[in-house]
Amino acid sequence: MSIMSQGTVSMREPVCLIENDKDGTLRVLPQAVEILKQIDQLVVVVAVVGLYRTGKSYLMNRLAGKRNGFALGSTIQSKTKGIWMWCVPHPKKPKHTLVLLDTEGRYEERQLGLLSGCSLSSTLVYNSIGTIDNDALQRLHYVTELTEHIKVKSRAGDEDESTEFMRFFPSFVWAVRDFTLELVHDGKQITADQYLEKALTLKTGHGKQTVQYNLPRDCLRNYFPTRKCFVFDRPASAEKMKRMDELSDEDLEPSFVEQAGHFCNHIMSETKTKTMKGGYSMTGRMLGNLTKMYVDAICSGQIPCLENAVVALAQIENSNAVAAAVKSYKEEMASWVVFPTETQEELSDIHGAVEKNAVKIFMDLCFKDEDQKYQLELMNQLQTEYEAVCEKNVVESKKACESIIRQTFEPLERNIASGEYMSAGGYQQYRKELQNCIKNYDSAAGKGIKNEESLKEYLAKTESIGQAIMTADQSLTDAQRKEQENLARIEAIERESRASEEQRKIAEKQLMDQERTFQENMKQLEKKMEEDRKNAAAEFNTVMNSKLQEQQALLKQGFDERAKLMQEEINSLKREKDENESPSFFSNILDTVGQAATLFLPGIIPKVAGMGISAFSRLFR
Repeated sequence: MSIMSQGTVSMREPVCLIENDKDGTLRVLPQAVEILKQIDQLVVVVAVVGLYRTGKSYLMNRLAGKRNGFALGSTIQSKTKGIWMWCVPHPKKPKHTLVLLDTEGRYEERQLGLLSGCSLSSTLVYNSIGTIDNDALQRLHYVTELTEHIKVKSRAGDEDESTEFMRFFPSFVWAVRDFTLELVHDGKQITADQYLEKALTLKTGHGKQTVQYNLPRDCLRNYFPTRKCFVFDRPASAEKMKRMDELSDEDLEPSFVEQAGHFCNHIMSETKTKTMKGGYSMTGRMLGNLTKMYVDAICSGQIPCLENAVVALAQIENSNAVAAAVKSYKEEMASWVVFPTETQEELSDIHGAVEKNAVKIFMDLCFKDEDQKYQLELMNQLQTEYEAVCEKNVVESKKACESIIRQTFEPLERNIASGEYMSAGGYQQYRKELQNCIKNYDSAAGKGIKNEESLKEYLAKTESIGQAIMTADQSLTDAQRKEQENLARIEAIERESRASEEQRKIAEKQLMDQERTFQENMKQLEKKMEEDRKNAAAEFNTVMNSKLQEQQALLKQGFDERAKLMQEEINSLKREKDENESPSFFSNILDTVGQAATLFLPGIIPKVAGMGISAFSRLFR
């Protein structure tokens, strides 16, 4: 395996992802999960299931762009039983990784088929030999037992679960190998897709045999959002097929090579990024975590719940997103900020640029951040980090100012210590040299944001010394002393004013930073929400189109009552879509974030006045 700079990997050969022990216990292989953790790209996951020696491994190798990899022929018996994985850069989708899953072991092992084929993949390829007849459909028994092995929701309801399964489940592709029939129906040429749909036609009636006959057909029609069929001629003679991994395309039947090419092109072009309910796209790291969750649930004797898995995955990913964003912020601030900054504005500008990038990192990694809990946590942590940086800037500025003061005022202090100014005319000499020191201090660079305050504090400490020198200077008249005292008082007031203005500007800029923080987060949140809305709409449209097509098919076949029930599902989908896309839905989210953010960003103005903040404090418990 080689790790590539674009956030993906390129594996030389497949590895076992989930091992199935002799006693039937499933175990996720840590080294395989580590490979997936290296993949920050989005993943397109293709799983192939089917009986032994049906040529499925050949198709997988073709998809990987290799001749060898997944075991072929008799060598399959030597492989560890379970789910095997092969990750390669996607040849047609930039910044995507193609993940191929192949199930090895007894085909009756339902959990493996459900895991690789239904729960983890974007496209499920069912590989079979001969024709699509009732026997072939009945062998898809693990699909008919979905509700026994997988739960969609944590709480059961009265609604039809097929709609929910369709949101989680992959596209379905049936690959019929060694196909010898002609694609003809009622004397007319039909396509492979039409051949599949004919095979999925339901029977009327309510008898036990009819129900058993319809069950696998109902599952394929109701659980998978799209269906596709490919038929393949026999690839080569029986003798040649014993060494398929040694053969080139020239050694195979031209018709088979052409059919395999069409199949691979469809898979590469049409298979979408692996998504979860809501249209959230999945990375390799997320796929690894999801796999472990499913297997852990199975091994603990529980039925894996797709909804709970998504929620748990969101918690992991969103926590990681916050950590990654904060880490980036701290590293970039450490790299860009040179303490002390000359002005607060200089530090603020750096903070703004670095924070913007950190928020983007979070937005790119997070998903299903309900109530924006994790984004608020990020805003809170970044504000805390910024306040620490500002405090360090203050400390470093004071250190720099104190050092410059020691250097510039050292000659003056030395003269004071020697008593040079304690004589007639000494006060005027002291004042002249004091003003020179102040001038030198003002012109010195590198003092930072505590320039005026540090000078004010130092001069306040030496005020009594100047008063003593003035008292000792007998050459001054009372009027002159009064004039000098007034002048010193005015200068002190001016210094106090400048120091206060300096602090006011710092505080004002920091409050402006809080407002900018809020606005940047809202800007990126709105963009994220719009992307999520589009993804959710695409999911809705896929499910809706599938339901509408199925409804039309039911009407044509005379299942009017079932078509009427499906209309209720369609209406429910429409209502849900309208609710999620209503302006108030987005406005309420933004208002909630604004109110909650005032807990740690007092400088912002909430979007909705009068809402109690205590209601949002629970977000930080």
